[in-house]
Amino acid sequence: MFDKFNQKAEVIAEILPHLQRYRDATIVIKYGGSAMIDPNVRFTLLRDVVLMKYVGLNPIIVHGGGPEINSFIERLNMETVKVEGYRVTDKETMDIVEMVLSGSTNKSIVRDLNLNGGNAIGISGKDGNLLKVEKFMPNGVDIGFVGKVRKVNPKVVSNLCEDGYLPVIAPIGIDDEGRSYNLNADTAAAAIAGAVSADKFVMLTDVPGVLRNMSEQESLISSLTVKEAKDLMTEGIITGGMIPKLDACFDAIERGVSGCHIVDGRHPHALLLELFTDAGTGTLVLP
Repeated sequence: MFDKFNQKAEVIAEILPHLQRYRDATIVIKYGGSAMIDPNVRFTLLRDVVLMKYVGLNPIIVHGGGPEINSFIERLNMETVKVEGYRVTDKETMDIVEMVLSGSTNKSIVRDLNLNGGNAIGISGKDGNLLKVEKFMPNGVDIGFVGKVRKVNPKVVSNLCEDGYLPVIAPIGIDDEGRSYNLNADTAAAAIAGAVSADKFVMLTDVPGVLRNMSEQESLISSLTVKEAKDLMTEGIITGGMIPKLDACFDAIERGVSGCHIVDGRHPHALLLELFTDAGTGTLVLP
């Protein structure tokens, strides 16, 4: 029995220097994938985010919601069209995207954080002109109301954190004419991380991190620099869905974030293990 307690004590002792290092640190978390869908994983992860707030960190959640949007569109018998991985978003589709992201998805995360003892507030990029955007046209193709971040108003988020709140942000932006635009949650989170001078940017995914061989979980790369990551992309070792994740990390680092973590959000307490233990669980991307 004492061996079990000793192991727990050793873990607590290992956490202490990390807690001291991250005291008052701002951590932007991109929340998506199975960590949002699986109820057990979701409960554990959001409870861990509340714990981060209690021990002196300032977590900020930026969430996705693609599966929820797809489900709603299917129920309405509407067709989903994608161009280079981006959803073609006409006015009717944009209304649905905004309703789902800023409404049910955002508020359910806020609810679950608060049920775990948090003090969360849900907003979108439209609130306080948090995310001013311009139209995004991949390779010159008009895909409707899909935007890219042009300007971030960090005071909206910073003020909430200073007042003790935990911001939960839906990736909806607004242009100079007041029109709503759908944003990629990864790139929106990276822009926010840079604007608020975040100490860390954590991306929760459905893979262990960056792998040298996609078929071998043991080939996880625990840390690499931006240059090393770009070299691996050029060599074809890093491919597929990991490329946009790393691009978001590169953007955050270029905006001044000191380190980005790519973590498998499906594993219990992966977020805490990555930030508060020496070994971590995912991949750390450094300048």
